[in-house]
Amino acid sequence: MSAFVRFSVVGAIGAVLQIALIAAMTKSGLPAVAATPVAVEIAILHNFLWHEKFTWRERRSTTAGARLWKFHASNGAVSLVGNTLLMYGLADRLRIASTLAGVIAIAVCALINFRIADRWVWTVEP
Repeated sequence: MSAFVRFSVVGAIGAVLQIALIAAMTKSGLPAVAATPVAVEIAILHNFLWHEKFTWRERRSTTAGARLWKFHASNGAVSLVGNTLLMYGLADRLRIASTLAGVIAIAVCALINFRIADRWVWTVEP
């Protein structure tokens, strides 16, 4: 199984977690734009743990702490900011349902996240 397929499996589980958290928080009255960064943060940590154990288990050119920092920094830039801005535009401005808006936001950010994780976070040892 390729790293991209493993990444996609982990990402899909993280996406379901993220969407479920957004749905639960918006149902309890929190606006989607406020619920999104909380849900994304939880999904980022979830995905990191599974990428460590499943996606790139054979790549250990840096410490786990360094990989976590890189993963969090890159996902913060792409997922946290990107998802939040997309949710604002799609859910708050265009009035698309928060679940659909969340799926769109995740899909837009996924390919960028894979490339960064594969090339920068879990680098191949020289």
